[in-house]
Amino acid sequence: MTSSIAWIDGQWGTAANLHLPLDDRALLLADGLFETVLVRNGQPQLLQEHLQRWSDSAALLGMDPPPQRESLEPLIQEAIQRSQLSEADGALRLNWSRGSTSQRGIGLPASGHHRFWLTLHHCPPTFSPVTTITSRHERRNGSSQLSRCKTFAYGQAIQARREAQEHGADDALLLNTTGALCCGTAANLLVQRRGQWLTPALSSGCLPGVMRGRALVQGLAEETELGATFKADDQAVLINSLSCRPISSHNGQPMATTTAAAELWQSLLH
Repeated sequence: MTSSIAWIDGQWGTAANLHLPLDDRALLLADGLFETVLVRNGQPQLLQEHLQRWSDSAALLGMDPPPQRESLEPLIQEAIQRSQLSEADGALRLNWSRGSTSQRGIGLPASGHHRFWLTLHHCPPTFSPVTTITSRHERRNGSSQLSRCKTFAYGQAIQARREAQEHGADDALLLNTTGALCCGTAANLLVQRRGQWLTPALSSGCLPGVMRGRALVQGLAEETELGATFKADDQAVLINSLSCRPISSHNGQPMATTTAAAELWQSLLH
């Protein structure tokens, strides 16, 4: 099994030896989108949901439509074969940049060619508990269109995670600009309160995560405002396509920890 495989501009290799042109707006301005798709037993999971969010986000940000499923599937299957992941788990990342430009500045290019590339890494799902703090410095903006898109710009999440680690925690929870719990640095927040799973609405500024969406569609979760902190007896998880991690303590205070994180996550794949 190879640790990673990558494809860009018709070439296969690894993420370490393939290159993005230095004039690509993904590098210069983080101007692009990506999707992280679970590969399980040789099959991409919930691919249509990921591609729909990818396409919707591109339209929202004024980008060209990203590659369609019919052109992606042969590449994805070849990546799985090259990585020998037919019986293992992996993280497939699909990337879509506004492409190379000869001009400086943030102005949109008058013309250009968007760029697609993918990477695939061996990556088993994670269900281990995490400790969290509330970030004091970073907040999600519910009125920003960027909050609805999985863009390359993860600076805010990186700084919030750094803040958490400096305080001895694994991760940070971000409030939104109105002061309500919103999400983790790289995952949606689900809170079990009085037997019901709850999650902030998209108007809060949280990312429309695929697993979050599945929980709502299946009737396993409801949208609500969670307030600025947890209530007594709340149980909470941070969930995304590659993990469902119970929060064992928040701001130094122990929390009741659900034992059903893996089962919840698994149920959303079907």
